[in-house]
Amino acid sequence: MKSSAVVIESPKTDSRIFAHTRWDALPVLAAIFHSVYFFGMFYLFPRVPLWMMLILGFIYSVSISWNINGISHNFIHNPYFRLPLLNRLFSILESITVGFSQIFYECIHMQHHKGNADRPGEKGETVDWISIYKHGHDGDAEHPLKYTFLSFFREDPKTVYRELKRKNPRDAFWGVTELTLFVSTFVILGVLNWRYICFLVPFWYLGHCLSYLNGYYRHYGGNPDEPLAWGVSSYDRLYNWLWFFNGYHAEHHFRPKVHWTRMQALRDQIVEQQRAAGVRVIKPPHALAFLDPDLPTLKQNSRQKSHGRWNLKSARVQDGAN
Repeated sequence: MKSSAVVIESPKTDSRIFAHTRWDALPVLAAIFHSVYFFGMFYLFPRVPLWMMLILGFIYSVSISWNINGISHNFIHNPYFRLPLLNRLFSILESITVGFSQIFYECIHMQHHKGNADRPGEKGETVDWISIYKHGHDGDAEHPLKYTFLSFFREDPKTVYRELKRKNPRDAFWGVTELTLFVSTFVILGVLNWRYICFLVPFWYLGHCLSYLNGYYRHYGGNPDEPLAWGVSSYDRLYNWLWFFNGYHAEHHFRPKVHWTRMQALRDQIVEQQRAAGVRVIKPPHALAFLDPDLPTLKQNSRQKSHGRWNLKSARVQDGAN
């Protein structure tokens, strides 16, 4: 199915602030709340019991994945504001709150869309820098635990910087600036209270691991050879309301520029073609996909690949969003 056959009307607004729709105020407010929460933990650290801080720290870890895959991700494809200055300031806010450059993340994510979780080619490399198949064996996906906890250490800022500089030296400058601001923030917090930074860093790392866990199951069981089935979708309503329609991932990979408020309309147009292509749909949110009753094992995936077919039971499209 050609993408040109699908027409999704982009949202339009007369707002002087928002570029696409006033609904984007929701992820913007969520990002501001997340930033307040981040600095609020520093304020509370010496004032509340450790058990409470452990709970707050775990919530911060989950919120990193929530932000990256919802707020930050949608901002990459459809920047929220009309004024470039506001988009720049929001990008900096996200970088400090999440603890990684938003511009670097955009570069990595766009490379992800170029490869669409591809398998290694003849030279053993993937186009997609974060493909779940990059460090697998014999064309299989990597084990989810390895992907989740090791991907953080595989990130190569030098490669990202070179790619940014090749495309747009200005973006490379701002990417480094965002990294500097986030690292400086952590250093300042550490100088003010070294015990707090020792507390924070493990939860920060865990948050990025949870983001990779989310990313793993957004493609595990998908078909990297079929554009309609590149991604794996989840139509759990609460998940999509809270994560700004992050669950519609097969749809997103098919049409990356569709605004998050139009994802259901996109699915309505292509649902029959998705069924024919064997798009995989899971019942729980992506981060909990290991609980899905139809989740194939790595060995099952290997057998399916070797026979050139996909398990119809695990690839079937649920009607939960209908």
